[in-house]
Amino acid sequence: MTEKALRLGTRRSKLALAQSGQVADAVRRVTGRPVELVEITTHGDVSREHLTQIGGTGVFVTALRDALVSGEVDFAVHSLKDLPTTQPEELVLAAVPVREDPRDVIVARDALKFTDLPRGARIGTGAPRRMAQLNAYARAHGLDIETVPIRGNVDTRIGFVRDGELDAVVLAAAGLNRIGRIDEVTDFLSVDTVLPAPGQGALAIECTAAAADLVAALGELDDPFTRAAVTAERSLLAALEAGCSAPVGALADHLADGQIVKEMRLRGVVGTTDGTRTVQLSTTGPVPQTHDQAMALGRELATEMLGQGAAGLMGERAQ
Repeated sequence: MTEKALRLGTRRSKLALAQSGQVADAVRRVTGRPVELVEITTHGDVSREHLTQIGGTGVFVTALRDALVSGEVDFAVHSLKDLPTTQPEELVLAAVPVREDPRDVIVARDALKFTDLPRGARIGTGAPRRMAQLNAYARAHGLDIETVPIRGNVDTRIGFVRDGELDAVVLAAAGLNRIGRIDEVTDFLSVDTVLPAPGQGALAIECTAAAADLVAALGELDDPFTRAAVTAERSLLAALEAGCSAPVGALADHLADGQIVKEMRLRGVVGTTDGTRTVQLSTTGPVPQTHDQAMALGRELATEMLGQGAAGLMGERAQ
C-alpha cells in the first residue's frame, strides 16, 4: 500500500508553482512519500489594487495559512519576503532552504543597463523599497528617472517593456531564476545600489506545530546559514515596525576568510519613495549560532536606524 500523498499548499502563479514544484521534489527525496500540489488563491492574487493599498503584509499568505490550520493541506511554501514577521503559534517555519540570488535585476528595452537608461526613463516596480533606493541612487549620480507603480506577474511586467509602455522594470533575480528566464535580465543591480527586501530569494516551508514528524522531515531541507541571515533581516523589519510593503531593504551576508565564515554583516536601509531622504546603516558581528542571536543582530541595527530618524521615512507604520 502506497503512503498517502503529502499535500503542499501553493499560490497559483507560474512562479509560485515553479517554487513549490522544486520543494515538492526535495520533500519526495527526504520523505520517500508522494507530494501533490494544492493550488490556493490568495487575496493578493485576485486584488488589482497596489500592495500598499491592500495592506501589503500577509496578502499572499493568509489563505495558505488558513488551509494549513484547517487541515486542507499538510505544508505550504511561501516566498519568505511575503511572510509577516509575527509567526502564529500553531504554525512552524519548518525549513528555510538554501537561498537563491537575493539581488534585484533590471529588464530594460534595447538590453540597456540601469545607468545607461535615457533621461526621463520610466521604470516600473510595485515596491516602495525599490522606488526609494532607485530614486536615491539617481539623485546621487545625476540620473533622471521616473519610477512607475505597477502590479502583475512576470509576464505582465516584462510585457510593459516589450510593448514600449515602460523603459525598464525591476524584478527579483530569484524568481526569474526559478522560472528559467534569467537570460532576459539586462542588468543585475548591486546590493550596494539597491538592498533587497528582507528574506528576498529565500523560501519558507511552513506546517502545523502539531505535525512533529513532518516538522522533523522538512527540517532536513533547512539551511542554517540562510535561516540565520533571513532571521536577522526579518528581525530588523519587525523592530522597525514596518510591514513587508514598507520601503525597507535589508541583507545579511557572511564575511569569509578563505573558506571559513567568520562574521555576519547586516545592512539595512529605509527611505522616502522619492529618494530625497534615506537612512542606511550596517553592523557586523559573529555569525549567530541561535535564533535569539540572529534576532538580536536585527534589533540592534533597527535601534540605530530609528535613532537616525528611520521611523519618519516609512509613512504609515504597520502595527
